[in-house]
Amino acid sequence: MIREFFLGFIKVHILHHAQEAPIYGLAMIDELRRHGYELSPGTLYPILHSLEATGYVTREDRVVNGKVRKYYAITDTGRAALAETRDKIRELVSEVLEGQGPKHLPEPPDLEEEGASDHG
Repeated sequence: MIREFFLGFIKVHILHHAQEAPIYGLAMIDELRRHGYELSPGTLYPILHSLEATGYVTREDRVVNGKVRKYYAITDTGRAALAETRDKIRELVSEVLEGQGPKHLPEPPDLEEEGASDHG
């Protein structure tokens, strides 16, 4: 389960950097390693491909030192997703790390009081 959480964080991180400038795989692996994520190319490239397939990034092949390097840049769809994600991250951090928000979830409403008892 933790792996699934981290994959979400990694996708956000990729979109963040792709918004700043086009990125390529090995540079992104190094950047993620700096944050404590150990990813192999076999893990990162499928993530990049899925972001491309969903329209969040586009790929451009460039020749660098005689080799083709794949660069990924954020799209307008990716920017919108990143903006929405940032709002959710801000809200989550404020509740989980800063202790803002409810201490307990409210009790569910009494179904009989809402007239829902005749639905079951």
